Amino acid sequence: MNLGFPPFTRAVKWLLLINAGIFLLLAILSRAAPQLRGDVLLFGGLIPVAVTHGWVWQLLTYSFLHAGLFHLLFNMLALWMFGSQFESDWGPKQFLEFYFFCVVGAALVTLAVAYTRILGMSPTTVTIGSSGGIYGILAAFGILYGDREIFLFPFPFTIKAKYFVIGLIFIAVVGALSEAGGVANMAHLGGLLFGYLYVRFLPRRGLGFATSEGYFGLRNAYYRWKRRRAGKKFEVYMRKHSPGDDDFDEFGNYRDPAQRGKGNGDSRRPPWVN
Repeated sequence: MNLGFPPFTRAVKWLLLINAGIFLLLAILSRAAPQLRGDVLLFGGLIPVAVTHGWVWQLLTYSFLHAGLFHLLFNMLALWMFGSQFESDWGPKQFLEFYFFCVVGAALVTLAVAYTRILGMSPTTVTIGSSGGIYGILAAFGILYGDREIFLFPFPFTIKAKYFVIGLIFIAVVGALSEAGGVANMAHLGGLLFGYLYVRFLPRRGLGFATSEGYFGLRNAYYRWKRRRAGKKFEVYMRKHSPGDDDFDEFGNYRDPAQRGKGNGDSRRPPWVN
């Protein structure tokens, strides 16, 4: 059994530092300026009614705020243990794309459920924490590395990743159905859903690559259309100014009058080639 620790990859390290720094700042504000701390939570936390009135940055900023030390430690430990694997495989750019895809997806699920007002949820309820992105990472890990064994410290046994993720889904569903934990666990379930969608249905090289490929494909198709159009205009122009049945060959290329009528044995290329 390999008990080595995963590496601190670049994007994971920056996410850890940013989340820890913001948590430390809020802890200081809770002592020095409690009112300011509350304003920061209201400004950056996910409030469905605020998002629908234009505060769209909350779809991302809520993931950098945490309610307590253990909330932060669990999320950052999971981000390091599992997220570094994806960054090593995909690179930092695609990993960050995947992580924030799950964060925003979890926020959208939370918004949609909040307006149904089920489980006591309300559009004015504040949701904070990076659990949406973390659960998306866990879902993807369970799909792509499902047979890899995980050592559940401090328990002295291992479990396959897919069963570990199934257990987390069960906990999230039970928490969502309970009145006390419904709001936060909706973000967990949203992260699980969007993590599954990313690895199952989106391009393997990421949304950024697919978008750039689509853009360049459209651009090249446009240039090809322009060239064909210019060629047709040139052909029409030459027919008008040099009428005759032998002006063009079967490929639409203009033939020099000096070369017309020569046999196939003449290997010289005509000087006019479209």
